[in-house]
Amino acid sequence: MTVSPTLSRYIARQFAVWLGGVFLAMVGVAFVIDLVELLRRSGNRAEATAAILLQMSVFKLPYLAQEILPFAMLFGSMFAFWRLTRSNELLVARAAGVSAWQFLSPAIIVAILVGTVFVTVFNPIAAVLRNRYDGLEARILKGRTSEFALSRTGLWLRQSDGEGPAIIHAMRIAPDDGQLLDVTVLQFRDLDRLIRRIDAVSARLEDHNWRLQEAVTWSPGQPTRPVGEFVLPTNLTTRSLQDSFAAPETISFWELPGFISLLDAAGFSAHRHRLYWYALLAQPLLLGALVLIAATFALRPARRGGTAWMIMGGVLTGFLLHFLSDVVYALGLSANIPLALAAWTPTGVCLLIGASILLHAEDG
Repeated sequence: MTVSPTLSRYIARQFAVWLGGVFLAMVGVAFVIDLVELLRRSGNRAEATAAILLQMSVFKLPYLAQEILPFAMLFGSMFAFWRLTRSNELLVARAAGVSAWQFLSPAIIVAILVGTVFVTVFNPIAAVLRNRYDGLEARILKGRTSEFALSRTGLWLRQSDGEGPAIIHAMRIAPDDGQLLDVTVLQFRDLDRLIRRIDAVSARLEDHNWRLQEAVTWSPGQPTRPVGEFVLPTNLTTRSLQDSFAAPETISFWELPGFISLLDAAGFSAHRHRLYWYALLAQPLLLGALVLIAATFALRPARRGGTAWMIMGGVLTGFLLHFLSDVVYALGLSANIPLALAAWTPTGVCLLIGASILLHAEDG
């Protein structure tokens, strides 16, 4: 039997309304919790005014919305199907010959469309705002002054130490030992007065110092002078250098492939960024799979206590899904399993479990 367009539109509309309501409620709760946490972390910092903290919460909100979306999809689907089952609308539809797959199709299509819009349209906006949030967090809450940028012109690094701010530029990075090659250092005083330029063949970060080899220095009013080895103090570590590159959450879905290529060409690991990109590709299908999982809880006939069991089942499923995702992502980052497999495993597991239970319920 073919499902009428009217019934399909009705199910899709009910599903979208419940999804939107649950999503907005969860985002509102997350916003309040995040704002309270920022107030706690700010302590007595003079720069952390209420207006700045509110701005930071707003900047982080789109990223939180992305993280919340799978859980909102699960619970929104459950409540939408539970409402249709409790009102006997799905019971009548099934009595008329409409199978579970037919009335689930509109909801699955809506879920995939929502996931596609979030990945292709919403994610670039969230990435820009998350980048601004990270900048404010580093400056106001963490007191960091070092900044990094990787582009096609090489690596750019800004640091500040006892001698004043300095800008470090390297054309490339040695893939075997991580040394910076073809290095230029510009040292300033009072932010805008150049006091020294250093050109070096290579630079190695060790013991809170940059050790520059075959260096040549120049200062205003003085001739160029080769110094051989030059030691530049720094407050950086090798770990902070690696971790301070743009986090994958701060890069648009459309820009991630190019940034991954830059990391590979520069000799840095792109595992985190590649895994995040694969996970974004899988998200629309993951949301569709979560509709199947929700249907296994909510399409049963209503009975006393059924709502409580449905909510408990949804919470447990959400927890297990989050735990599974963290485990396989960690395995992917540690190179124990391929990154694509790690990113697509949660989607595949949800599809297999949801489809198996529904097939058993429908066809025995």
